[in-house]
Amino acid sequence: MNIIVNGGSRGIGREVVLFLSQDTNNQIIATGRNKPDLESLSASSPNIHTVISDISNPDDLERSFREKIVRHFNRVDVLINMAGALVSKEFMETDAEDARLMMETNFFGPAGVIRIVKPLMPDGSHIVNISSMGGFQGSLKFPGLALYSASKAALACLTECLSEEFKDTRIVFNCLALGAVQTEMLEEAFPGYKAQQRPEEMAEFIGHFALTAHQHMRGRIIPVSLTTP
Repeated sequence: MNIIVNGGSRGIGREVVLFLSQDTNNQIIATGRNKPDLESLSASSPNIHTVISDISNPDDLERSFREKIVRHFNRVDVLINMAGALVSKEFMETDAEDARLMMETNFFGPAGVIRIVKPLMPDGSHIVNISSMGGFQGSLKFPGLALYSASKAALACLTECLSEEFKDTRIVFNCLALGAVQTEMLEEAFPGYKAQQRPEEMAEFIGHFALTAHQHMRGRIIPVSLTTP
């Protein structure tokens, strides 16, 4: 399979890339902003390719992302939108720059990636958007995460809308709302907090889901959490 992991340079996304690369029949593009992280990732396996791109920058996304993707793939079977940004601040203290960073990275960026990659995806392919329990309707909410949670809720809603809009193409959209996982992003937002799940564990679940779940479900927002912050 040809797979794109958007946001694969660190955290859960990196572990998803490594998990999927164990099958040598998979060819994987990992995207991200950090060149050294991506270089070390591509050096770990010959079936991992990397694309440096800042999806929070609309100009960069529109100008170069499509060109970089088609250098490697003329068909994409699976797209996993892992990229995320979290700034933990009370709502009244969150400035426009922080708000735009989260909305561009967590919502507008993935939406733009879908728009670029979809024409390369045949019937029966799978798009998996990674949201958060913070953006899952009815879940426990936490101070300091209002705009992060709102951006992830928008991505979940987009999943449902696109599943309906493109149902005639038989491209399947699903969304996973993740709970706490012990990543750098979590540690930066909640210093000292210890999650019950490790990135490698969540990555294995996401990898299996991306490869198989479209055979059984479509347009679903699925909570994946042992706890909820």
